[in-house]
Amino acid sequence: MEKAGRGGDGAPRGPVLHIVVVGFHHKKGCQVEFSYPPLIPGDGHDSHTLPEEWKYLPFLALPDGAHNYQEDTVFFHLPPRNGNGATVYGISCYRQIEAKALKVRQADVTRETVQKSVCVLSKLPLYGLLQAKLQLITHAYFEEKDFSQISILKELYEHMNSSLGGTSLEGSQVYLGLSPRDLVLHFRHKVLILFKLILLEKKVLFYISPVNKLVGALMTVLSLFPGMIEHGLSDCSQYRPRKSMSEDAGLHESNPPADDFVSMSAPDISNANSGTVKKIMTGSHGGDAGIKTEEPLLQVEDDSTKGQEPSDTSQYLKPPSRPSPESSESDWETLDPSVLEDPTLKEREQVGSEQTDSFPKESMPSDSPPITVQPQANTGQMVLIPGLISGLEEDQYGMPLAIFTKGYLCLPYMALQQHHLLSDVTVRGFVAGATNILFRQQKHLSDAIVEVEEALIQIHDPELRKLLNPTTADLRFADYLVRHVTENRDDVFLDGTGWEGGDEWIRAQFAVYIHALLAATLQLDNEKILSDYGTTFVTAWKSTHNYRVWSSNKHPALAEINPNHPFQGQYSVSDMKLRFSHSVQNSERGKKIGNVMVTTSRNVVQTGKAVGKTCR
Repeated sequence: MEKAGRGGDGAPRGPVLHIVVVGFHHKKGCQVEFSYPPLIPGDGHDSHTLPEEWKYLPFLALPDGAHNYQEDTVFFHLPPRNGNGATVYGISCYRQIEAKALKVRQADVTRETVQKSVCVLSKLPLYGLLQAKLQLITHAYFEEKDFSQISILKELYEHMNSSLGGTSLEGSQVYLGLSPRDLVLHFRHKVLILFKLILLEKKVLFYISPVNKLVGALMTVLSLFPGMIEHGLSDCSQYRPRKSMSEDAGLHESNPPADDFVSMSAPDISNANSGTVKKIMTGSHGGDAGIKTEEPLLQVEDDSTKGQEPSDTSQYLKPPSRPSPESSESDWETLDPSVLEDPTLKEREQVGSEQTDSFPKESMPSDSPPITVQPQANTGQMVLIPGLISGLEEDQYGMPLAIFTKGYLCLPYMALQQHHLLSDVTVRGFVAGATNILFRQQKHLSDAIVEVEEALIQIHDPELRKLLNPTTADLRFADYLVRHVTENRDDVFLDGTGWEGGDEWIRAQFAVYIHALLAATLQLDNEKILSDYGTTFVTAWKSTHNYRVWSSNKHPALAEINPNHPFQGQYSVSDMKLRFSHSVQNSERGKKIGNVMVTTSRNVVQTGKAVGKTCR
C-alpha cells in the first residue's frame, strides 16, 4: 500500500485528505471511480466502496443537471468520519467530453458524452484557492483524453499538501472567489435581510442553476459574518445519512428526550483526569423559544467514543487571540442555558479570581448556573468556567457566533438524495443550496427561499416578514453599502480594487454592525438603542442558540465598542424616499404600483409622440 502524502503514523500530513474522481455510469449512475489515497484503507484506488458517512459523495460531486453544462464547480460539506473531528470541505470541478474524442475508450463508455468530476476533500475551508488549483488540473486531466492516466491526480495530491502544508486560516486567501461586492450589486438592500435571517437560525434555502452561482452566493453571504468561514463551520455538517426504516426506528428509540441537557457536576472534577464524568439530566426550562419542540436541541453521545482531530490539524487552524476548545461543541456539555438569568446567581457565586469562579462542592441543582469543564491548552489541568462553550475558535469579541452548531447545518449544495434532511427531526435548521426544482416546490420545509437569479427572498411566514422588516437605521446602512459599491463601478481598471466599496470594506462594515448590535444587548435601559436594530428582531434573536452561547460568556473587548447603530439619527425626507423605494422593491403591492408607473410613463411618451406627429 502506498504511503504517499502521509506521515509515518499513516495520518494525512497536509490539509488535503483525498483526491477523488466521480463518473457517471450508464447503468450504475454516479459512482467513485478513483480515490487517492483510497477512501477506505486497504482498498484499491479504483474501489467504488464508500464510507457510510460519505454515501452522498458521488451525488454531491456530480450535481443534478450537470449534463446541461460543459463545466461547473461545486462546494459541498461532508460529515466527519466515525463522528469524530470536524467538517470535511469538498470542492469538485465537473466537465464533460465527447466520447469520440477519447484516445482510449473503455468498454463501459456507451454514451456520446463522458461526464466526470475531480474532487478535493480538505480539512480547510479554502474554497476559492483549492478551486483555482483544481480547475487547472481538471482541464489537464481531460486534455489527456485517457482517464486511465492517474499520475497527474497523485501529483495534485502531493503538490497541494506540500504547498498548503503551512497555510493558516487568516488573510484574504480564505475569501478568494467570494465577492460581497457582487452580492451587494445583485441583492442590494436585501443583503441585510439575508444576514438577519441566518442570525435567527431560520431554515433558508438558496436556489439557482448552475451550481457555481449557487455556492458562490451562499458562501459569500456567510463570509459577511466575522470569522465564520475560517472557524465557524467545523460543526456544520453533523448529520446522519439515511438508513433503512428498521435502523431509523432503533436510532429514535435510543435517543434521549429532546429537552434533556448534560452537565458535569462539581464533585466530578477530581475524577476528570481518569475519564469519569457524571451526567445529570435536567428537564427543559423553555429556554429556547425559537426552536420547535419536536426538534431536539442537543443529541447526547457517549464521550468515550469521541476522538480528537489528528495532531497535525492544529498547525493549520491557528486560533485568534482567545481560543476555545479544539473540538466540536458536542464534546462540551452544559446545563440548561435558561438558568443564565437566574436572579440568585450572584448569591451562589464565589469569586476566586477575575477569570475563575469557585463553586460549592456538592452537586448543583438544576437551576444553578451552567458549568463546563475545559482543559487548559498547556497544562492539561481542568478548570471550571461558567457559560456555554461553542467549541469554535473565537476572537476577543466571541466571533464567530455559534450558528452552525447543534444540528444547524450549512450545506452549500444539497443533492436530491439528501432531501430528507430538510424534515429530519435532528436538524433544527439549515442554510442550504439546491438546483433541483423539487426543493423549491416544497415550501413548507423551509422558512425562506432565496431565488438567487431574481434576487428574490420569499419569506412564507407573515410574522417573520414583519420581524425582518428593516428599520430606518438599517435602510440607511444598506443604502450606504449600495451607494459605495455602485460608485465608479464601470471603471474597468479600478473596479473592486479600492478600499471603499471593495470586498474587504463590505466585510468590515458588517463586522462593525454585528459588534455594535452585540454591544447594544449588554447595555442597561437599552430599549431606545435596540429599536434601531428592530426590537422584535432582537427579542427573537435572543432566544436563538448562537446568542445564548455568546451571552453566557464574557467579552471584555466589547466594552470599547459603541453600542449605537452605526446609522442612528433623526428621521428625514431622504429616509421617506428610502422607505418608499424599499417598499416598492420588496412588496407585491409595491411591485404592481411600480409596473403601473412604468406602463403609464411609457404610454404618456408614446401618446406625446403621436400627438406631435399629428400636429405637424
